Amino acid sequence: MIIDNLEFLDKYKSIIPLSDKVLKFIAECDINNLELGKYIIDGDKLYANCQQVSPKSKEDAKLETHNRYIDIQIPLSGCESMGYTPRSLLNEEKYDEIKDITFYKGAAENYIKIEKGMFALFFPEDGHAPGISSDGVKKLIFKILI
Repeated sequence: MIIDNLEFLDKYKSIIPLSDKVLKFIAECDINNLELGKYIIDGDKLYANCQQVSPKSKEDAKLETHNRYIDIQIPLSGCESMGYTPRSLLNEEKYDEIKDITFYKGAAENYIKIEKGMFALFFPEDGHAPGISSDGVKKLIFKILI
């Protein structure tokens, strides 16, 4: 897991597949004014979802992991907290191969505040519980095939 300011995303190019295409999308779009929906950038290899997440408490946020995709999550309005637990500490649960997601029972070990202008980068080994906010949050999530 990496948390940083969005302006420094390019410093992680060596560990993010297709990072040039992610950076180009961010540079060419007004991401703060994107309409909600899915944006295909490079087929199944790279796409982005712009979504409005309803208010969610820590108790409502489920820990999740992905086997095939890296997530770059960027809050576009307000801020959100994201739970984090290393996957190695989570009990094995059923993997949904079609949706590339495993949900886990219980709360995260740690919570990190992510504000507009920041990003969170989650690898397959990172259990994360995103979208925790009292007001809801508009966010952009890049899905990058590894």
